[in-house]
Amino acid sequence: MFSKKLPPLQSFLVQVSRRASHLARQQYDVIVVGGGHAGTEAAAAAARVGAETLLVTQKIHTIGALSCNPSLGGVGKGQLVKEVDALDGLCGRAGDWAGIHFSILNRRKGPAVWGPRAQLDRQLYREFIQSELLSTPRLTVLEGSVEELLVTEPDPEEPGHHRVTGICLANGSQPISASSVVLTTGTFLSGSLFMGQTSSPGGRIGDAPSSAGLSQTLRERLGLRIGRLRTGTPPRIVKDSVDLSLAELFPSDSTPTPFSFLNTHTRCKPEDQLPCHLTHTTPGVERVVMESLHLNCHIQEDAKGPRYCPSIESRVLRFPGRQHQVWLEPEGLTSDLLYPQGLSMTMPPDVQLRLIREIPAMHRAEIHTPGYGVQYDFVCPTQLSPALQVKNTQGLFLAGQINGTTGYEEAAAQGLWAGVNAARWALSLPAVMLSRTESYIGVLIDDLVSRGVTEPYRMFTSRAEFRTSLRPDNADLRLTLKGFEEVGCVSSLRHQEAVRVRDSLQDALEALQTLTVSTPTWRKKLPNIHISEAKNTIVTGMNMLQYNDVSFEMLASAYPECLSPYMEFSQRLKIEAVYRPHCDLQKKEIERIQKEEKMSLPQDIDYFSLPVSLSQEVREILDRVRPSTLGAATRLQGITPAAIVHLLNYVRHTEQKRRRKQSHQKEERGEELWLRLTQNAAAAPGDG
Repeated sequence: MFSKKLPPLQSFLVQVSRRASHLARQQYDVIVVGGGHAGTEAAAAAARVGAETLLVTQKIHTIGALSCNPSLGGVGKGQLVKEVDALDGLCGRAGDWAGIHFSILNRRKGPAVWGPRAQLDRQLYREFIQSELLSTPRLTVLEGSVEELLVTEPDPEEPGHHRVTGICLANGSQPISASSVVLTTGTFLSGSLFMGQTSSPGGRIGDAPSSAGLSQTLRERLGLRIGRLRTGTPPRIVKDSVDLSLAELFPSDSTPTPFSFLNTHTRCKPEDQLPCHLTHTTPGVERVVMESLHLNCHIQEDAKGPRYCPSIESRVLRFPGRQHQVWLEPEGLTSDLLYPQGLSMTMPPDVQLRLIREIPAMHRAEIHTPGYGVQYDFVCPTQLSPALQVKNTQGLFLAGQINGTTGYEEAAAQGLWAGVNAARWALSLPAVMLSRTESYIGVLIDDLVSRGVTEPYRMFTSRAEFRTSLRPDNADLRLTLKGFEEVGCVSSLRHQEAVRVRDSLQDALEALQTLTVSTPTWRKKLPNIHISEAKNTIVTGMNMLQYNDVSFEMLASAYPECLSPYMEFSQRLKIEAVYRPHCDLQKKEIERIQKEEKMSLPQDIDYFSLPVSLSQEVREILDRVRPSTLGAATRLQGITPAAIVHLLNYVRHTEQKRRRKQSHQKEERGEELWLRLTQNAAAAPGDG
């Protein structure tokens, strides 16, 4: 894969600009607004499904830009990247192309919670994403700012109070029509930038602010509940001004692990990868923060910031007297900048310089670009369906930070799924859902639409009940086949590879299971492995592989005739063997949840007049959130087990009544048909 050459960045801009000035059409199936991680995945996914797609972005050259940290993956986040890749998304392959430091986080724990992660070269990542978009059939890119949505009366055959039919651009050009629109506005929706005591409109430094009309349309025309969140980014440090000898060196893994299931290696060779460095804050850092609070209007605002990636000001205020980690991360193979992860700040630039120089490794550091804060609007995500469509507006889909999340990976996952369903809506295909029992993407979406957010949402492995089944290593088996056969977003090439892997793994597991040997024989074959003398039974190869110190390579060396053909899957087979007992125990619980998720709750149900025993509080929660299934209702805060039982009985009773009515109508139609046939026969002339 890495033998291909990317077209120069200037080539991409020229070709896209030509498209932008001469749009071939004013009608598309899908329009995606925003060119960040959510927008690029949404546009590419919609086009893969078969929709004629238009991606509208304010600046073409910032498509695929890494606005904050130049990294991808991590604990929980790496699982999302693997799943996006399994569904033929872009970010995993882009990470393998642009990665300059690969590592597996959480390796001391089990493989189910390992976190694949990579530091990225900003320019290489952006160029890869732009190249992929340029080569995607049915996808057009337009540089422009969206002023507002075109909204009309809804289709009476579908749920919803409004229908989106396209967009209007801020330059006053002719409106562009579409069957569906995906908004991926990131931090640009009524965004404000903060640095010290100054603020200005915008979603990212150096970019123009988005139009106020879009936020107004969502709030006033569509009646959506809008909230306010905040985030920030650290200053960029001149690399040569930092004394890295005073920080702890962390090299990359000796054998890099690619994100993409299509790649066997990363583009950057292990010996060429760059290290990261770890240092810590000092009491001087805390002193500077406390002395400058009166100069920092961003930290005094009410908008909620990210709990799991807080600013240094928030850390000091929340945990006074503590030492905090600061990672010094490279921004590219040839970049002269370092990214100080853990030092997001919004104080005045001169105070930022004072603060970073309180850290020994940066006592002479120079700032290239100061840090700043951003506040932006988001749409309360309980107003979305599991397809990421706005419940009260037909054809409108939302993805990324507009839904209250934080992080590239969360945005990419939502973008892909919103793009898929926007395309299916435009092509008159039914929406598709991902269960929280089958993917982290399903967990992410279910958490958002069922529970909502009070602070920027970040993915963790602890959010997934079935994380032993939802592992990074098996995302292709869980999602690629579904993506090809049911969703339509996966290429035949990737599908063929997934089928090959699935069949080979099944054959290998069967070979392990049928390899039955007595324990004395195993002791002879594997003399360095402790096998209890009390056990003199027949043990399968699968059972042996569950031993901590037994690898698949050891078994294949002992029995090469039946196991050596599967050496390329050695790590996956070891992980599968270790987790198989846990996964078998979880099957009943998974089946229960899947059964609940198939029980639909009508979106027009009147919970206040529902003839079941529910408290007023429960009725208010159900009316506000309007869960799409019984399973989603079980996860709402404030919904009691008794309420779920009453809802279950109601759903079953309603379904029985519906079936009886259908059966009765069928019988009536049959009687009417028989009567007509009898009358026609009586009226027909005789034979003789």
